[in-house]
Amino acid sequence: MIQLRTILNVADNSGARKLQCFKVLGGHHRRYASLGDIVVCSVRDAIPHAAIKKGEVVKAVIIRIHQNHMRRDGSYVRFDDNAACVIDENNEPKGTRVFGPVARELREKEFLKLISLAPEVV
Repeated sequence: MIQLRTILNVADNSGARKLQCFKVLGGHHRRYASLGDIVVCSVRDAIPHAAIKKGEVVKAVIIRIHQNHMRRDGSYVRFDDNAACVIDENNEPKGTRVFGPVARELREKEFLKLISLAPEVV
C-alpha cells in the first residue's frame, strides 16, 4: 500500500532514483495505491546531469509493492521493495529500460509498453 509520503525506488533509467508520493490519483479522498495505480511524486534523489532534476513533480506508475497483493485466483504476490516507473502525460514511460520484475497487474491497466520493457513479469 502506497500512501502519502511513501518513498519509492525508481525502476527505470529516466534519471530519478527516489520518489516521494504526495498524491494518489483515481478518487476524491483515495488514500492508498496498489499495483498499476498512478501517483504524483516529488523527485527526492536524481542522477547528476539527467533530464529529471531533484525537486521536480512527476507522475509514476506503481510496479512493485512490499505489501501482499491478492490476485483473483487466490494467490499472493509480494516484492522486496516499493518501486515505480516515471511516466509522461500519455502514460508512456519516460525511460527506455525497466529494471527488475514487474507485476502482471500492469497488463490489465493497459501499461503494455512497461510490460514489453521489463525483463520479467511476475
